[in-house]
Amino acid sequence: MNKPTMQQIAEQLSTSRITVWKALNNRPGVSDQKRREIFEAASQMGYFAHSASLPPAEPASRARTVAVVVSRPESSLFWMQILHQLAKEFSALNVNLMYTYIHVDGPSSLVLPASLSDGSVDGMIVMNVYSAQVLRQLSSLALPKVFLDTVPALPFPQLSGDLVLIEGYNSIRQITSQLLELGLRRLCFVGDIAYAQTNADRYHGFLDAFADYGLQADPGLCLTQSLELATHFEQISSFLESLRVTPDAIICASDFLAHFVERYYSEHHLPREGRIVLTGFDDSDEYANVAGRITTVAVQTDLLGSRLAARLAFRLDHPDAWPELSYVRTKVIYRNLPGKLPAAKSAAPALNSAGR
Repeated sequence: MNKPTMQQIAEQLSTSRITVWKALNNRPGVSDQKRREIFEAASQMGYFAHSASLPPAEPASRARTVAVVVSRPESSLFWMQILHQLAKEFSALNVNLMYTYIHVDGPSSLVLPASLSDGSVDGMIVMNVYSAQVLRQLSSLALPKVFLDTVPALPFPQLSGDLVLIEGYNSIRQITSQLLELGLRRLCFVGDIAYAQTNADRYHGFLDAFADYGLQADPGLCLTQSLELATHFEQISSFLESLRVTPDAIICASDFLAHFVERYYSEHHLPREGRIVLTGFDDSDEYANVAGRITTVAVQTDLLGSRLAARLAFRLDHPDAWPELSYVRTKVIYRNLPGKLPAAKSAAPALNSAGR
């Protein structure tokens, strides 16, 4: 009887050949249960009987290690809250957490840390990485992966892992609709729509709110181009100074951007009474000049960390499961709008709205 091939073992178990190869070569990326099943099937089929050496021993149970891959070491409170919750969740699961920083600018972005490919980690969570080139490299690694957000240039079908997105299309559409309902028409949108898929979603929600009223947003009132990290305030200031008309409201893709707008108007000594309506996203306490003062969108950052940890734990135990795309619901928090203040509402993902 000929020695069975790895493909035959894979077919016997309805799994992939690469999973069998990983198990028989003691490589990461295979759950303990699946590894045992593969060893048992290989023995029964006579795989080891044709080898000069004894079958490799199953690896002793060990604590898994996962990487959290980020691209900005000076991450904001928003990201640090997620990271803190990830550490708590993985500690409870007896999983080691490795903080992995990737430099996305310059030639060094072409080389990933060796720890991601030398067997040091069993899986990874990718967050705050907004380089299509780096995301492609990470996606190519043979590891279970969960991505928090991506870039429009690299949508979900091109990622080899789960993708979690913070829902923003409906929440920004809801805010924009409320402003239009109040009679405001000169609405600005501020946010780099090529930077993140979530930013692009928010901009589409802004545009579709206008369409709901049979109107079109004025592109001259929208700052959607690339915004460099070191020059956000200068670029936003230049945009506001270039406007031919005074906007009724400025809708920002984040509280981070909104605080630059507020800073600009404060430095120009515009009185708060009658100030342009300003809205943001994230409901962050980090930016004192807008925290608790503007209409924004709340995100459960602590539970978001728990969701990501749970997704990767599932992916580690079921590496052959097909990738999953999921949206996390957000909630609009209305503050300081002219006219009657509406009650806070949840913005659920609209599955019939162009797939968002």
